[in-house]
Amino acid sequence: MFGGEPGSFLPIGADRYLTRCGTIGVHWVEAVVQAVAETLSGHVRGRDLGGVVSFQGVPFAAAPRGALRFLPPNPPEPWAGVRDARQAGPAAPQFSLPAFSWINAAAGPLGDDCLSVNVWTPAADDAHRPVLVWIHGGGFLVGSGSTGVYDGAALARRGDVVVVSINYRLGVLGFSHLGLLGFEGLEGATNVGIRDQIAALEWVRDNIERFGGDPGNVGVFGQSAGGMSVGTLLGTPRARPLFHRAICQSGAADHVIDRDEATDVAQIFLQELGLPRPTPASLAKIPLGQILAAQRAVLTRASNLRNLMVLLPAVDGDLIPRQPLEALRAGEAADIPIVTGSTLDEWRLFRVMDQGLGRFRQADLEDRFREVLPSLPHAPRVEAAARQFREALGDRSVAAHPANVWSAFQSARIFHHPSNRLAEAQHAGGGIAYTYLFTWRAPVLRRAIGACHAIEIPFVFGSTSHPIARPLTGLSPRAGKLSRRLQHAWIGFVRHGSPGHERLPRWPTYDPERRSTLIFGRDCELSEQPLESERELLERWLGDHPLRGDPARYGQHNSSHMRAYSWLGSIQTSSA
Repeated sequence: MFGGEPGSFLPIGADRYLTRCGTIGVHWVEAVVQAVAETLSGHVRGRDLGGVVSFQGVPFAAAPRGALRFLPPNPPEPWAGVRDARQAGPAAPQFSLPAFSWINAAAGPLGDDCLSVNVWTPAADDAHRPVLVWIHGGGFLVGSGSTGVYDGAALARRGDVVVVSINYRLGVLGFSHLGLLGFEGLEGATNVGIRDQIAALEWVRDNIERFGGDPGNVGVFGQSAGGMSVGTLLGTPRARPLFHRAICQSGAADHVIDRDEATDVAQIFLQELGLPRPTPASLAKIPLGQILAAQRAVLTRASNLRNLMVLLPAVDGDLIPRQPLEALRAGEAADIPIVTGSTLDEWRLFRVMDQGLGRFRQADLEDRFREVLPSLPHAPRVEAAARQFREALGDRSVAAHPANVWSAFQSARIFHHPSNRLAEAQHAGGGIAYTYLFTWRAPVLRRAIGACHAIEIPFVFGSTSHPIARPLTGLSPRAGKLSRRLQHAWIGFVRHGSPGHERLPRWPTYDPERRSTLIFGRDCELSEQPLESERELLERWLGDHPLRGDPARYGQHNSSHMRAYSWLGSIQTSSA
């Protein structure tokens, strides 16, 4: 009754049963419904959640253990019998970030056997449902596809779609690009985290039909580093045939470093390891704790306000031949519709780690502008730049205090403007893009974090009642209403290529003249050219240059109050 002989295929529901095993007090005992599905590597047993069946921790690649630790993923090892897929697999090795512990809440243990997917499907039949593949965020340093707020059951149930979440290698294990240094045996060791994502998409192509999905209608969506991953995949020739729609939430296509910067990061990492001539075998012998300590040292030396993230995808001349925005402008992804957007107050989330904002004054604002402006080659002098940006904020309340001006500037520079650039590049290449701005503010923490980074995630997944999400969503029925509207938009976009539906205003495609943007908030409305003054200012200051500044002076910080830190707050050093 629970799956028959090992290796046998049982259709979903074939082993459903309800049993009265007597009573315990006044409680009935109900057996958990189970289901078995087949993959190319073997059978997996999942769990029926009532209208949706979940399969957790299904391998899409072999565990990158030993000499495979820094190398591209290999196919998964086949197994005999039926593999238990009722609990999440390990998350990728990563260090702890206490301020972001919610990212991995209930995500399971860490381990090198981390390359797995989670699948939620209404039924493992031949319905050929649209497939949504989620790529988690976390600054390419932390996170897991199994975090509670990423549970895909509600989304799969609401839209009759298949939802997949994935893991990929993080930090130096995924983005140290050792293959650029020319050492024997490490030739393919570039963009390993992106190669993991591609391997997961290949697994979807080869297996998802057995889970009721359509491999010819796959949408990838991700937030923060996940959104940046989607932007990167749009510029990756090997990845593009594997998906047909793309949604970038608070992450676009500007966060890909060039070959020189990637080489510098790889060399710093090896210096910190004390391993001048690495081989796969010698790297395999280094304890994981030592690798993560070296990673922390890399971030300390290489991160600054100008370039907050350094362990990133890179133009390696192989997997990623050029900057993704260049590929989009050339029309290479013109056949893949894109939705791109961000939250209004992105940077407010990171203020909680920034001790310098407690007594932030105009002089502090100018000091920070001084650190960042070299990445904006056409910006004026510091005092003028700070004044011009404050003026661009107009009558928005954030213009009233220097700390809020800084937060608004970082929101615009790191999130809003890259999203605009992605939409413009897609339009220039003859493709279709839709843009949005998420403005829901946390009811309890409106003034502290507002419409901060990541606040839209529980709305996308229908997890607004999750305990982790409650501080962001509150108890208002409006949260559930907004969640349903957002879910229908994402579902419709993957199904038909358009995110508009009857519960939203008409949502036109992006064009540079009108910049029609759907506002998702307590009320949903269409806005023409939102935040236009800020956008025009950054466009004038940056032009067509890459978003990232010159990394040549790693570890040198000009402002006396500055602390070197990654954008996730993982590094704090003393004042210079």
